[in-house]
Amino acid sequence: MSAPLHSPASPPPSFGRLQSLGHLLAPARIRESLAVAHSPPLRNAAVAGLQVSATALIAVGLTHVSPWSHLEGFPALGALAALFGRFAPAGRRMRIVTLAALLLVGSVLLPSLAAWAGASSATLLLCLAVLAGLLTVAVTQWGLGGPGAVIFVFAASAALGPVHDWHTVAQRAALTAAGAAVAWLVCRLTDRLRNTAPAPAPVNRHARRPSHWLIAAARIAFCAAAAAWLAQAAGLAFPAWAAIGATAVLQGGHLHITMHRAVQRMIGTVLGAGVAGLILSSQPSFWTVLGCVVLLQFITELVIGFNYVFGLVAVTPMALLMSSLTAPAATTVMPMARVLDTALGALVGIVFALVFSSLDDRAHLAAHHAKGLAAGR
Repeated sequence: MSAPLHSPASPPPSFGRLQSLGHLLAPARIRESLAVAHSPPLRNAAVAGLQVSATALIAVGLTHVSPWSHLEGFPALGALAALFGRFAPAGRRMRIVTLAALLLVGSVLLPSLAAWAGASSATLLLCLAVLAGLLTVAVTQWGLGGPGAVIFVFAASAALGPVHDWHTVAQRAALTAAGAAVAWLVCRLTDRLRNTAPAPAPVNRHARRPSHWLIAAARIAFCAAAAAWLAQAAGLAFPAWAAIGATAVLQGGHLHITMHRAVQRMIGTVLGAGVAGLILSSQPSFWTVLGCVVLLQFITELVIGFNYVFGLVAVTPMALLMSSLTAPAATTVMPMARVLDTALGALVGIVFALVFSSLDDRAHLAAHHAKGLAAGR
């Protein structure tokens, strides 16, 4: 018979937050964050990259030569629907792309309506934070999978700019929907190129009570709002990006994964911002920007499976270039602002994850840390 973990006379192990903070700051977490995965399957990633790149090229290119060229960033947001469901079986893929398209349109429409109603910048950031919480729950409940809620929060952040009339609201939503429709059509025509994947395990939507989902949504919303308001108080140019960073970090299922995401996001963003700065400093033409977005999107899908850092090196300049299409006047300050806002969002995300962690969360972290020590990592 195996011996108990500790004798009745000995105290139970401590899983306090300060102890957990020490585990999170251990050098092993940094090493784990930078580990490179071995040969992730590339075919479906390459197909998804081609689908979203082709969609962006078609939808944004057509918008550029239309009367709505000043809103050409919005069809690029709709194109992101093609990123979802890449490993879903054929019968479910298009349903996932459709749901992602609807969420992208809604993510653009709701902040646009709030801006049209005259909401202050602080209120708009609160709207973004609430959406971050609700979208995270929707992605989980509907089984949309990667790349997760952060895509929709990014789309919502692009819609926080001033809106002077209802025509702009309608045009933003319509162009996002048009980009999503092109994504749906491209995926429908090219989905046969993917590997046939087994049907995923059915999502048990009753595994948690509604109160648990509400708590999860409230925690993410509170964290995103805190990150955004801190960034605004600090005078950072794009506080919504801090909310995106916090939301992305909190997608980790365990505390050590949260720490990995924070480290990876900061390193990848710093390197990617440097790439974006080089591109934007040359004052590229529209077609150069679009070509870079298309190429970077494809590269992102190829490399992100090896390590999230690699993906962020491509995602960051791509996101900044897409943002430059919706806010061209702010391109010079975007790279440094991205770094500062992301770092702040990641820090706030780690703090919130630790402060609101459960005993089980901290026990799992302690077990993971002990396993790494036993393995010499």
